[in-house]
Amino acid sequence: MFGGFCFLLIFFLSCQGKKRQGAGMDPNAVKDYPVLTITLQTTTLYSDFPATIQGQQNVEIRPKIDGYMERIYVDEGATVRQGQLLFQISAPQYEEDVRTAAANIKIAQADVNAAQMDVNKVRPLVEKNIISNYELQSAQYTLQAKQAALAQAQANYANARTNLGYTTIRSPANGIVGTIPYKIGSLVSSNTAQPLTTVSNVGNIYAYFSINEKQMLRFFERVKGATPQQRLASLPPVTLVLADGTELSQKGRIETTGGQIDPATGAMSVRATFPNPGNLVRSGSSGAVRIPRTVDSAILVPQKSTYEIQEKLFVYAVGDSNKVNSVAITVMPNSGGQYYVVQSGLRAGDKIVVEGVASLREGLAIKPRPINADSLYRRLLSTNQ
Repeated sequence: MFGGFCFLLIFFLSCQGKKRQGAGMDPNAVKDYPVLTITLQTTTLYSDFPATIQGQQNVEIRPKIDGYMERIYVDEGATVRQGQLLFQISAPQYEEDVRTAAANIKIAQADVNAAQMDVNKVRPLVEKNIISNYELQSAQYTLQAKQAALAQAQANYANARTNLGYTTIRSPANGIVGTIPYKIGSLVSSNTAQPLTTVSNVGNIYAYFSINEKQMLRFFERVKGATPQQRLASLPPVTLVLADGTELSQKGRIETTGGQIDPATGAMSVRATFPNPGNLVRSGSSGAVRIPRTVDSAILVPQKSTYEIQEKLFVYAVGDSNKVNSVAITVMPNSGGQYYVVQSGLRAGDKIVVEGVASLREGLAIKPRPINADSLYRRLLSTNQ
């Protein structure tokens, strides 16, 4: 009898547990979902364009004469000023040429003096009709020839001194010294394949990038100005994103664009200029130019509120009787990192489900749980700063 009582007790408790379990998993129970009421917002979108970076000056230092590298006055990576001594080339032949040219000037000057004396001697004799005028003209022509020879000797001397000056190489600009491939004792000449070094002025840097034809049209359709220069001047400042993902502290401006679109690539070249405090960025670096675009009266939806079918985006809108229906939307290609900017499919005042869209289906009734739109938009927009 005691065993029968235990059996009935266990059976009763089991039935009660099943009832409670069934009540917790009622498939007809209406679940609550967070729901956002769409309001218009102002947001800034960014487009990144890969860029190559060059200094405002990249001057190749090449020898103009043949000789041996005698001295190197700077090291690789050094900061130099315009006119600072860089290299000394040993070329004794040019010193000899200067001395020879100087001696030739003295010889030519003596010939001029002698010819002048002949003119001075002949002129009074002609005036007294002692000798014919032919003798005077001949002496004057000889003087002119000697004067021309003197001028040529002086030019040869100046040329020899110029060549001798090429043995001393100075920096043509402020900048940073690049690699120095030739060391002391190396034979260099004007035909040497590599330059002695490169001096890069990176006080300002140029970032070169390309935009395609569609981007160019979108780029300038929002810019005011009657001429290309006026439109460029009205563009907002741009940012340089460095190779490590950090942003250069100084903003830059887009200053020039190519005169035509390359038919082979369908792209146009653009140049942005940035200040480079501390010479942080060097020529040859890579990065990206980040261009901002402000969108007024934008409809924003969180990316987590969307789902994709056959490369189309959808959201669940809350309609009559709190039933959800899927709505196709089109968005801007360069939307923010945590949200989309909707171009069509939604309007202000529409309500959409924010989270849990994977568990929804067409026509399902839900219990809307309104969320604070201002708080959500502040959080979304802060992630795109």
